[in-house]
Amino acid sequence: MPPEDTPAWAEAAAVLDTGLARLDLDLPATARDTALHLLRLLATWNHHYNLTALHTPSDMVTGHLLDSLAVLPHLPALRLLDVGTGAGFPGLPLAIARPQVAHVLLDSNLKKTRFVQHAALTLGLANVEVVRARAEQYRPTPPFPVVVARAFAPLGRLLRTLGHLCAPGGRIYALKGPAAANELADLPPGFLHVDSVPLPALTGGRQRTLLILARADAA
Repeated sequence: MPPEDTPAWAEAAAVLDTGLARLDLDLPATARDTALHLLRLLATWNHHYNLTALHTPSDMVTGHLLDSLAVLPHLPALRLLDVGTGAGFPGLPLAIARPQVAHVLLDSNLKKTRFVQHAALTLGLANVEVVRARAEQYRPTPPFPVVVARAFAPLGRLLRTLGHLCAPGGRIYALKGPAAANELADLPPGFLHVDSVPLPALTGGRQRTLLILARADAA
């Protein structure tokens, strides 16, 4: 199905192109079309399973695709864990943009992990693995050099919950709102604040800050 065959999806494609330019991201045409196909799958499943509160194609582009891809320039090309992926964000867009990098998407919600697995298979994303488990109980071997959390929990609780998933010397990337600096006061022992990166504001989107944390027990 062509990605721009209705006015709503044509508008969404234009919003995506504008947002990618705003983020200074050069996404290949095939990856762009795959990303829009992902949103079509999400829209179809959302009619039955209520996977997201965003319903219009343009809102999904801004609130899911672009919000996810905004972190792309700041991530090393290393094996990545997306904790609390929900309907697959940011993990699926990142995997679409970086087919050479392994992405593991973790969530405890059955209907959401079923959708993410379906989307990965439908889109041919061989670099995606979906794991249904609680972060506290997941014990990967080895841990991940890169851990991303988009909408998981306040920073202190987030790090106490998923810190064991990050390898010594690894990085945790937490997508937060404009008041992200306030959460740094609750930084638990064993973690260092590396950087706070304001992300470009997108039309209709939230102001975002990317907090970058490191495991203090680097090997």
